Amino acid sequence: MGDKANAHPGAAGRATAADHPASVRNVVLVGHSGSGKTTLVEALALTAGAVNRAGRVEDGGTVSDYDEIEHRQQRSVQLSLVPVEWGGYKINLLDTPGYADFVGELRAGLRAADAALFVVSASDGVDGSTRMVWEECAAVGMPRAIVITHLEAARADFEEMTRICAETFGGDDPDAVLPLYVPLHGPQGPDGHAPVTGLTGLLTRKLFDYSSGERKESEPGPEQLPAIEEARNRLIEGIIAESEDETLMDRYLGGEAIDVKTLVDDLERAVARGVFHPVLAAAPAAEGAKQGLGTVELLELVTGGFPTPLERETPTVTTPEGRPREITSACDPDGPLVAEVVKTASDPYVGRISLVRVFSGTLRPDATVHVSGHGLADRGHEDHDVDERIGALSAPFGKQQRSLTHCIAGDLACVAKLNRAETGDTLSAKDDPLLMEPWEMPDPLLPLAIQAHSKADEDKLSQGLARLVAEDPTMRLEQNQDTHQVVLWCLGEAHADVALERLRSRYGVQVDVIPHRVPLRETFADRSAGRGRHVKQSGGHGQYAICEIEVEPLPGGSGIEFVDKVVGGAVPRQFIPSVEKGVRAQAAKGVAAGYPLIDVRITLRDGKAHSVDSSDAAFQTAGALALREAAADAKIHLLEPVAEVSVLVGDSYVGPVMSDLSGRRGRVVGTEQAGGGRTLVRAEVPEIEIDRYAVDLRSLSHGTARFGRRYTRHEPMPSHVADKLRERTKEN
Repeated sequence: MGDKANAHPGAAGRATAADHPASVRNVVLVGHSGSGKTTLVEALALTAGAVNRAGRVEDGGTVSDYDEIEHRQQRSVQLSLVPVEWGGYKINLLDTPGYADFVGELRAGLRAADAALFVVSASDGVDGSTRMVWEECAAVGMPRAIVITHLEAARADFEEMTRICAETFGGDDPDAVLPLYVPLHGPQGPDGHAPVTGLTGLLTRKLFDYSSGERKESEPGPEQLPAIEEARNRLIEGIIAESEDETLMDRYLGGEAIDVKTLVDDLERAVARGVFHPVLAAAPAAEGAKQGLGTVELLELVTGGFPTPLERETPTVTTPEGRPREITSACDPDGPLVAEVVKTASDPYVGRISLVRVFSGTLRPDATVHVSGHGLADRGHEDHDVDERIGALSAPFGKQQRSLTHCIAGDLACVAKLNRAETGDTLSAKDDPLLMEPWEMPDPLLPLAIQAHSKADEDKLSQGLARLVAEDPTMRLEQNQDTHQVVLWCLGEAHADVALERLRSRYGVQVDVIPHRVPLRETFADRSAGRGRHVKQSGGHGQYAICEIEVEPLPGGSGIEFVDKVVGGAVPRQFIPSVEKGVRAQAAKGVAAGYPLIDVRITLRDGKAHSVDSSDAAFQTAGALALREAAADAKIHLLEPVAEVSVLVGDSYVGPVMSDLSGRRGRVVGTEQAGGGRTLVRAEVPEIEIDRYAVDLRSLSHGTARFGRRYTRHEPMPSHVADKLRERTKEN
């Protein structure tokens, strides 16, 4: 686990700079919204002595929920870092939002951490999204432990919740998910509920009583030992099964008493390797208490069982041009600088602040670093490759900042005045620029069309939007050239609400939400002809141009094809490009409902010109008139974009998902097993029907499904749908 090193604790348990990676533990808290992550961080900070009094989410007084939006909504909406010191170790607690709309903040926390605490509410259980994150962590071997909260709830049952966690998280090996401690109950109250007052340590056979507000150790009574021994034996067998010492099981089965130190050492190694997942219990501290129940045990597990940054492999590193680059000594404070921006925020007084995880080298204030972009230009994030001088370094404690002299490999810090760096960017030495492989981010699939509320807002809108997307790589900014709308693509309604609130409160931009328009097209259903006559006489030169065209439909994807079949010079050669220019301009404007015309062949057959009054402008106008007349005598199809939608969903939800897609005029084109009890459903669905699919699918699948979409083609809209759309267009 590495030798203990000094973490330079700040006042009363607040950790600042670490001197060696072995003294650092980076831990992300994962769990659904309301599971108690923020309250647990507060309890851990109190036990570590970093705060004198634990705040409450309901009062807006917690360290990690410091944003005004979080105070109003009483839930986390962003990643927050709370570093504390315990036993000479610096523990970086990364509190993440539990709501699915803010999964980008969760993924940033997973990138910055070396281990995860999965927080499970005893009253709510394990939801589908938490299960999916567990599987992602398992796929990369991230060490995990489980903390059960809300044991004060009326029907909370620690044993039952532990069994559910073993079934849910243990997979083929439920004995890899076992409790290290079991709750110690006080006397039953009038309602028959016996409150949890402490914990029983299974390996040590010790009782830890928290009823006084501070942990007190004692020995169990004879009547308690049989139950302790039964749970203890199962735990020992689970630890030995994951031990790297192959002789240990034989010794245990042979009747040898394995000493506690050997078991603890094996437990810590199994946890650090990500093959054993201990279950613990925790509760917030009562008013006036110095320690929350289970927090000492949890801090001991984090410092003793969770890996150091030295044990984590550095993500793949290349040069900005893509050439492989191997970092020979991972997490070396004296190695080449490789750091990553995991979060970007704006402070009204300081400006842009970047939360950075250092993977190699040492970051120092006022140094010049190279900032490498991350390839998210399609989401409105600028690709860049620039040198920047960083400002001050600081250790955040919620919204407070404490000055730092350095930040070594394995640690996290806030960097001021990185004006070009965005979330996901790599910081490296200016003479040795590097680029880290980006972490996976979900695609934002809920469109939010906006416009400035006033002229003053319009002047500030572009800058406000640029800052907004710089902070959040799960948001995509689109300037739609077809609909001329500004569209923010978000992960869900809550994500969109926070974006609008930040535009208003942080950047002073008021916007109005308008209906999102899907880019439709028009085409001719059959062959038609038109004659454009533009003849005007006035003083001086008049205007004279006549042209006759034929229009016929073409296969999808053909665009506009213009053919000249004039004979005998009826339209002079110099004016034929003018006719083409006129029909193309009219096609771009549309001929029926105002949508661009596509997939037709326009053939110029005949026309007339005047030796004096004909001109380029006259033939452009005649060409447009001819196309409009041809459209007036033809049936025009409205074409709608069709997307290929891929839905990854649990097998139990396949039927409802397929039924819902059919109700959206979708055509299911295939299904295939994806493993893990999931099915991939592929369908072709009109885009106009899936504007809100990100929200609807989450509701339909209880947050367990994911989907992607890809434009495939435009195809004719059914006449009854097109008629309704035309009626709405007329009304507006």
